[in-house]
Amino acid sequence: MSFKTLDDLDVRGKRVLVRADLNVPMRDGHISDMTRVERVVPTIRELAEKGGRVVILSHFERPKGRRVPEMSLGPLSEAISEVLRRPVAFANDCVGPEAEAAVAKLQDGDVLLLENTRFHKGEEANDPEFAAALAKLGDVYVNDAFSAAHRAHASTEGVAHHLPSYAGRLMQAELEALESALAKPERPVMAIVGGSKVSTKLDLLGNLLERVDVLVIVGAMANTFLAAKGLPVGRSLQEKDLHETAREIMERAKGSSCEIVLPVDGTIAQEFKAHAATQTLPVDAAHDGMSLDVGPDTARLIIARLGTVKTLVWNGPLGAFETPPFDASTMLVAKAVADLTAEGRLRSVAGGGDTVSALRQAGVLDELTYVSSAGGAFLEWLEGKTLPGVKALDAKVGG
Repeated sequence: MSFKTLDDLDVRGKRVLVRADLNVPMRDGHISDMTRVERVVPTIRELAEKGGRVVILSHFERPKGRRVPEMSLGPLSEAISEVLRRPVAFANDCVGPEAEAAVAKLQDGDVLLLENTRFHKGEEANDPEFAAALAKLGDVYVNDAFSAAHRAHASTEGVAHHLPSYAGRLMQAELEALESALAKPERPVMAIVGGSKVSTKLDLLGNLLERVDVLVIVGAMANTFLAAKGLPVGRSLQEKDLHETAREIMERAKGSSCEIVLPVDGTIAQEFKAHAATQTLPVDAAHDGMSLDVGPDTARLIIARLGTVKTLVWNGPLGAFETPPFDASTMLVAKAVADLTAEGRLRSVAGGGDTVSALRQAGVLDELTYVSSAGGAFLEWLEGKTLPGVKALDAKVGG
């Protein structure tokens, strides 16, 4: 697809509707992770400095079309202001007289945050009248919320049909990173896919088989593949009803010239708790324990294969990384990816909630080529699905 960016936009004197994702984690009224605020601020700053009148739209949590005071975006205006280093006004609604009055007061370079779009049922229903009411507040639309682009909501998709539409800097970076990783990658390409269940990643695995040269399957989902090959997995988490599916995936890989890499050893424990006693066993060794991390030989195998590829796509940790010592392999591989990236030998793109947490834990979150905080949207893109909020930015769509 082709999409316009801020490079194509003269915003001076114009009302710019910016769709951000400010659905940040809150604890006791305080933001516990500022990542999403920090990532959208460059777009807001650029638009304001160019003389745009910036109007920010976002959802927050799931109020289900009702006004829920504790789900107000009010506290976010101060948080954005602190990072942006300029005042951010707040309007107590996102459509109607109050929102219209707040927008009318804006001068060139001003920034305004509107109330939670999900306080209105029309948002998630992508109601045309609600989308039109939002569009009435702007002259142009900038979507900088890739993380919400997999939802066809009024503020992520509907508005784009009423106004000239552009990708913000964060959206642009996400799309360019994913394009370079899967659509037009430098080969060979490796994908690391982890997680607990094969069933949640069938679409992802199917799409990657056709796009990558090496597919590394780790995490608990690897147990299903090992068991499907007739190897002992003890009490490890697996999906017995998907053994045939796993065998079909491995067979398809052969036809696609995609090498599947499975664990060769595992870190086995009798109980899942921090600092539990463990033993390392090859995958063909019988045991009655649980494999909670891939073993050191597997980590070394993955790191060795990383040295032979040019592009990496990573979604999912290698083991139960939140609980030591089952974080060991994820940490080793994360640091190796960071080192290869720093040396210019690897283009590394990673995403998904657990993956981001693991990279942060390893201290390498900022050392990969690109790390997406988009979660569901990142996964759906990797699955080959069309994201409504991205499709709506196509240069052939919109006002």
